[in-house]
Amino acid sequence: MEVSLTDRVLDAARVCCDRWGISRVTADDIATEAHISRATLYRLFPGGREVLFEALRERDIRRFLDELDAHLAAVDTLEELIVGIVTHATQQLRGDVHLQLMLASEPGEVARSLGVESMPKIVSAATTVLGPRFAPFLADDAAAELAEWVSRLVVSYFLAPSPSTDLGDVEQATVFVRRFVLPGFSVPIS
Repeated sequence: MEVSLTDRVLDAARVCCDRWGISRVTADDIATEAHISRATLYRLFPGGREVLFEALRERDIRRFLDELDAHLAAVDTLEELIVGIVTHATQQLRGDVHLQLMLASEPGEVARSLGVESMPKIVSAATTVLGPRFAPFLADDAAAELAEWVSRLVVSYFLAPSPSTDLGDVEQATVFVRRFVLPGFSVPIS
């Protein structure tokens, strides 16, 4: 399968970030890594580096949610669904080599990127992808609210792990969901 030029440039940006850290990467570095001219990079991403990094974040969010959604195909209950989302998403974040490299070299940049800059996009995308997964169990407004809430929960616990609850552990996540989540969202479909 041939990779699009846009994906090639985004992949090159990822390699450069892993190599030098996001704050040190220039548009020239990315163009060189992608084997294109700087002018081509700016034609693909008018606005340059910041626009390119925003496109990379959006692609990463989309891929992350697509994998998470595929993982949830066989759940039967609301509890299984929430626990599956929380544990699998947490494990995905922890297992993301790029994210771990960025956390090691630029933790403030990762926190800013995942929190302030990307949270509205993460929440919106998660609501779009996960909302329909909750629809068999909840009314539409509650399904959208829970999708938003769970996405915020996962990002928050990833950026600032709890010393008492590991959301990547199925048993601990189940206890957490039963205690704090289900009581607020176990409402019948209206």
